Amino acid sequence: MASGPSTARRWLPVAIAVVVGLAVIAGAYLYVRLDDDRSDCVALDVVSSTEKNVLVAELADRYDHSGRRFGGKCADVTVAGLTSGKAMEALDGDWASVAGGAIPKPQVWLPTSSLWTGQLQLRDQAARRPEQTPGPFPSIANSPLVIAMPATKARILQQQGGLGWGDILGMSGDRGWGTFGKPEWKRFTFGKDNPRLSTSGLAATIATYYAATGTSSDLTKADVRRPDVTQFVRRIEANVSHYSDDVVDLLKSLAAADLSQVDSAGSDLSAIVTQEELVYLYNEGRLSPHVGDKPHEPLVALYPNEGTFNLDHPYVVLPGASEAQRAAAADFLAFLQEDSQQRAFAELGFRDHERVAAPELTAVVGGHEAAKKDYFLPPSPDVVQDILDSWATLRKKANILMAVDVSGSMVSNKVGSRTRLDVATDAAAKGLQLLNSEDQVGLWSFSSEKQGSRELPYREQVALSRLDARGFAARLGGLQAGGATALYTTIRAAHRYMLDHYDRNRINAVVVLTDGENEYAKDDNLARLLKDVALDPDRPVKIFCIAFDKGSDLATLDAIAKATTGKTFDAQDPRLIDEAFVKLLSSF
Repeated sequence: MASGPSTARRWLPVAIAVVVGLAVIAGAYLYVRLDDDRSDCVALDVVSSTEKNVLVAELADRYDHSGRRFGGKCADVTVAGLTSGKAMEALDGDWASVAGGAIPKPQVWLPTSSLWTGQLQLRDQAARRPEQTPGPFPSIANSPLVIAMPATKARILQQQGGLGWGDILGMSGDRGWGTFGKPEWKRFTFGKDNPRLSTSGLAATIATYYAATGTSSDLTKADVRRPDVTQFVRRIEANVSHYSDDVVDLLKSLAAADLSQVDSAGSDLSAIVTQEELVYLYNEGRLSPHVGDKPHEPLVALYPNEGTFNLDHPYVVLPGASEAQRAAAADFLAFLQEDSQQRAFAELGFRDHERVAAPELTAVVGGHEAAKKDYFLPPSPDVVQDILDSWATLRKKANILMAVDVSGSMVSNKVGSRTRLDVATDAAAKGLQLLNSEDQVGLWSFSSEKQGSRELPYREQVALSRLDARGFAARLGGLQAGGATALYTTIRAAHRYMLDHYDRNRINAVVVLTDGENEYAKDDNLARLLKDVALDPDRPVKIFCIAFDKGSDLATLDAIAKATTGKTFDAQDPRLIDEAFVKLLSSF
């Protein structure tokens, strides 16, 4: 049948629809192609503190794919994680050498607290260069500092009414929990980060100075030096278990002990000074060995009655940013402060950028106290520096026995042109500079006894005594290597030695440096060793290990350290040995 005009007319709308449809598809395809082509976007590098860098990176990816524009432009945001203290040091010096070549120098810095921007400002002034962080800065999230305590113990304190920093953290080391009618709980000790490395540690130290003066602002250098203030701070520092380099590790160890059903080392800690958001993550099981397993006993966040410190998570645009990057940074800040992104922060336990806590946060960390406490105002940067200088003399002193592996592999294997032993002992000598002259330090070397000899496989090189850094370093430099690795028997003997020389007024610890695994047939029972060194909460001797080079048995060293609630530092890449010693010796 021949088609006529009417047939053509019937098909005309269909043809038009097809053409229009194809045009829409083509337009959409072109739009997608244009949207995918981000080659002309403004590149914005962001460095974030490590408790939130993963979240900020996820939000940056959301931002990058949102089709968002500012002034007709787009931005491509890249996020790297670096601790606030390390980033501050890198911005103070040569960025690449301090931060590492893998992390480009940022245009935006997201530290945990404006305390770090103040310290960088002080360093810029001392170097007579333009200030990089004059401030003030907007926040993207907030988290108050709290004293986290297992619920059973927290309830005892809450029954007393409002208690302050000194009432809680300054319990008598002799009476301990007996002060509150619980002598069976024995000593009170708490975990705290080193204030030179950690934001929570720095904020906790400043908070004790505020509590000692009875003020919440305008702290002065004269206040820091007052005899009654130093006595107050010294009383609190006397109850520190040890100074961690990362409070998250303390909380993870506590979670592991809580969830362990057999052979748990327990913990000597009655409390941990930390951020509120980490208490939330702990109670939600996100710091547990198997993420999602909630602890049997949750932590409660206590807010001392004098007030507390707020960690304000500032958004810092650095002076190296171009005008285009500043515009991109302003748009990314606005994005982060929008409700959708703020909900993502709340899901990690943060308060919002205006310090408002979500109802589920206060329910999980301890109730209504969270909403009604005052915040301390940050002291001036020069007062913060005075506090750090004062803390160096007031901090709890240490009893440390350092055991250094001098087996044959420490000289037969090289790091470049040097032996492992040379590299390790040089790092140890440099690390000793972090200690106080009032600390007591001893040195053992260990390998294996000569065949047929009645000698022990470990040898005292320096008796436990007040630190003579120069003499100790000289002794380290003179160590000779040979033989196998008598790891277990040395650790057991060192632990027993420190129990025999235990000092309740000091941090008591064994530090072990080794590049190998146990090679001593006379003592090769790991289970027995773990039982022998297991933590006694009333007389804790903690073991800290450095696994040096790939021959180290990292898993076994970690098990030994965890049995005592100590820590193992991974320096299997020999280039990390200096950093490992800095972190380790900052625990004391």
